[in-house]
Amino acid sequence: MLDLDHVDEIDRVLRGVETGRDRLVADSWRRCVDSYGMDPARPDPALIVTEAELREHREQSERLIATARSGLQALFRQVAGQNYVLLLADAQGVCVDFFGDPRFEDQLRAAGLYLGSNWTEALAGTCGVGSCIVTGEAITIHQGDHFGLAHTPLSCTAAPIYDTRGELSAVLDISLLRSPSPKSSQNLAMNLVTASARRVEMANLMAMTRRDWVLRFSTSPEFLEVDPEAAVALDGSGRIVGMTSGARRALDPAGQGRLIGSRIDAWLEMSVDDLPDLMRGRPTEERVLRLTDGRGVFGHAIAPQVPQPAGTPRGREVAVPGPLGAFAGPDPLLGRLLAQAARLARTGVPILISGETGTGKEKLARAVHMAAGKAAGFRAVRCADAGAVAAVADAAPGTLFLRGIEGLSEDAQARLLACLDRRDDLRVIASCLVPPAAAAEALRPDLFFRIAGATLALPPLRQRGDIDWLIDRLLRRRSSEDVRLSPAARAELKSRAWPGNIRELGQVLDVAVALSEGRVIDVTDLPPPVCAARPERGSGDALEATLAACGGNMAQAARRMGVNRSTVLRRARKAGLVPPS
Repeated sequence: MLDLDHVDEIDRVLRGVETGRDRLVADSWRRCVDSYGMDPARPDPALIVTEAELREHREQSERLIATARSGLQALFRQVAGQNYVLLLADAQGVCVDFFGDPRFEDQLRAAGLYLGSNWTEALAGTCGVGSCIVTGEAITIHQGDHFGLAHTPLSCTAAPIYDTRGELSAVLDISLLRSPSPKSSQNLAMNLVTASARRVEMANLMAMTRRDWVLRFSTSPEFLEVDPEAAVALDGSGRIVGMTSGARRALDPAGQGRLIGSRIDAWLEMSVDDLPDLMRGRPTEERVLRLTDGRGVFGHAIAPQVPQPAGTPRGREVAVPGPLGAFAGPDPLLGRLLAQAARLARTGVPILISGETGTGKEKLARAVHMAAGKAAGFRAVRCADAGAVAAVADAAPGTLFLRGIEGLSEDAQARLLACLDRRDDLRVIASCLVPPAAAAEALRPDLFFRIAGATLALPPLRQRGDIDWLIDRLLRRRSSEDVRLSPAARAELKSRAWPGNIRELGQVLDVAVALSEGRVIDVTDLPPPVCAARPERGSGDALEATLAACGGNMAQAARRMGVNRSTVLRRARKAGLVPPS
């Protein structure tokens, strides 16, 4: 039962709100009295959990401790000379990591500022860690703010740490055994602890979302890349799969929506395709983003980390930069092509990209440009246009993408060659719809070898092994709801020849999303193929690639190629891909 001698003290604290006392402190005192039945005059000792309990709490927080430790060590070096102590508590209020001066170990343990201490509000009363857990906000509990008499000499400032889903994960606390009387003396401690908590959240997001895009943003371009205020992780379709608490406050300050699972274009005037333009290859002051409510921020995109393709010789590993890594899903052939593109991106070698219409030649060119990491522009010029050569002459320094190089007339070829010889500030990437050998026949030799230092051949969609990844990525980008394909509809899409490749697939999904009445797209919702399938031509390599993309299923390969299964079998035997019967 509460000692009546201390009712006046409690009343004084609760009435202190009217004179400017911290409302969060007063609310905590009310909980201590009304919910926990505590007495502020009772000198309850600090509660230290058993070794077995501490081991269990630390094991559950092992990843967080590892993520936070280097940052906390740096923070402790900043404040150790002022006798501060750092505590990292889990969401249950138990201190799982600790930084303090070993000379004061006995005093710190007695005060509860030690490893294994339990600072749950229900046990310790109004305190930094416990009150932070209850409110979810950064808070300073200074001297007499503490409910328990044993803790009144302390000054504790705590900030919450949230996981990538927005759930409270831990609390970072910076405390003093004794401090100056004014509560304002802890303003610096508040700034330090909130900044450190923000950086721990950022480090955790980067560690947990290595295979996703990360968009970091800040109100100031100067700190955008070194200490951003907030970040979200995005999947390939632009849906938010992770965030820091700063992102929740920045994007949804009123708390009216749910960020996780929503699309980034619901909060910012951008799409997932804009992310490569927000990477380091562009000056920070130019990376302006507009929130849907009109506010402006600066953005910095970090591309997914992609595992090294199988078969890369040891000692020649090349990390596939994010813009290139996000180009394709799990496909060994494309993986090797992207690894080559990554090596070429860092050079000035001109590149010729060949491939059928709709295979993503310009997207690959942009990815190579961004992977180079240079602050320069990207200019695309359609060679069939009348003013193509003039556009090249006027292009700003950077990457010049010549689209459809085989469409140049003889006169335009001569003028383009002369223009390129004068412009040594342009890195040339060209594309063609025909194989490189056919492009060589259509162009003058001196121009062809000027633009085709290296060649990259993009496979058609029917030869890609990541079609499931592509379908899912394109489908998520076309619907804000959780729309999915029935197994029959997915099988139908995977069996088509796709003469229009990725562009055609995207249009088919646009129609299917519009026609479907529920959240499941069935075969009847799919429009029929617009063009008849073209017979597969070319070498056994193309046949081998198509068979590999279909997992060796000859019936599915035949449907993609627009021929009979017996034709595929005959060609495969002729190419030595299957043994003769």
